Formats: sequence, structure tokens, C-alpha cells
Amino acid sequence: MRPRQEADRIRATDARGVDFPVVGENFTRTCIGCRNRAAAFELIRFVSTGSGDDLRLQPDPSRRLPGRGAHLHPDPACFALAERRRAFGRALRLSGVPDTGPLAEHIRTVSVAVGNDR
Repeated sequence: MRPRQEADRIRATDARGVDFPVVGENFTRTCIGCRNRAAAFELIRFVSTGSGDDLRLQPDPSRRLPGRGAHLHPDPACFALAERRRAFGRALRLSGVPDTGPLAEHIRTVSVAVGNDR
């Protein structure tokens, strides 16, 4: 059996020329309200729960709920802009109109805690 050539061996990540994301790295997401990009930890992730006429937007602070998620700044102005642009249905690929009450309450609570109330 012939010995393997040096080029066939994969020794380290940098030798492969591929950068893998590091655990805990801050990924960039886009706010559906203002359309500005920010680190994922600065945005609130939310998902749609329910089906049919009972669609609700559920905040997901732990980022563990199943389903397609979207992101929004914890700012009432971004929430209002997303509502006006009807961005929730497009971002989550929904055919119905979701209830935004639980998400609005969560943003109100978080923005007051941070001191972002405008």
C-alpha cells in the first residue's frame, strides 16, 4: 500500500481553509421592524404558535421553541413599524393574521426594564 500524500491529510481547521463558527459566537440577524442588522443577543426572537384563527406570536427569550422564528429589537418603535408594514406574516410565512398581544406585552416589559421606553 502506498503512503498517503501530505495534501490528502487534514490536520487542522486552518489547513482546510474552512472557518467553522465558534460556539457562543454572536450571529447577526435582521430586525423585521427597522430592517437593521444586529447581533442575535440584542434582538428578541419570537415564533408563531397555534393554527388557523388562533395564531399568536410567542416571545422566545431562551431561543429554544420549535418552528420558524423572526427577530425584533426590544423597542416599541420597531414593534409598531413591523405591525404597520405587516412584517410578522411575511417573516414567519403565515397565511393568517396573528395575535400580537403576548409579544407586545413582552416588548413593553423588556423595554421598561432596560429603560428604553419612548
